[in-house]
Amino acid sequence: MAGAACGLAAIGLAALALRSPAEPDLARGASLYAENCASCHGASLEGEPDWQEPNPDGTLRAPPHGDSGHTWHHSDRLLFDYVKLGGAETLARMGVGGVQSAMPAFGDVLSDDDIRDVLAFIRSRWSPRMREYQEQMNAADPD
Repeated sequence: MAGAACGLAAIGLAALALRSPAEPDLARGASLYAENCASCHGASLEGEPDWQEPNPDGTLRAPPHGDSGHTWHHSDRLLFDYVKLGGAETLARMGVGGVQSAMPAFGDVLSDDDIRDVLAFIRSRWSPRMREYQEQMNAADPD
């Protein structure tokens, strides 16, 4: 396992690996992303057009998951919860008000390992600088 962990660390995936009993499967994550996420976040992780503007109903549009978005600003724990519980529930648990998320919960659709694989795939597409920043967010996360 030490060799596998070193390989993951080289591409910035060590934190996800430590929280899962299995090593993330990037190919599986890419397939799950295409099936469950790409319709909103884009096949190339580009997000919805004008993603920084709210929808007419006040909900936030799907952001890009690449370097041009803000996914890498958040810890693995927050990203995992956002996918599993959905945006509204995650924000409510955090005590964040005034933000209306349209992100649905995928906890009934994706297993915990599925979610980890999707997040590992997304993370593998970030630049080294963004992965390094996100590792700092993981280190600061008390969970």
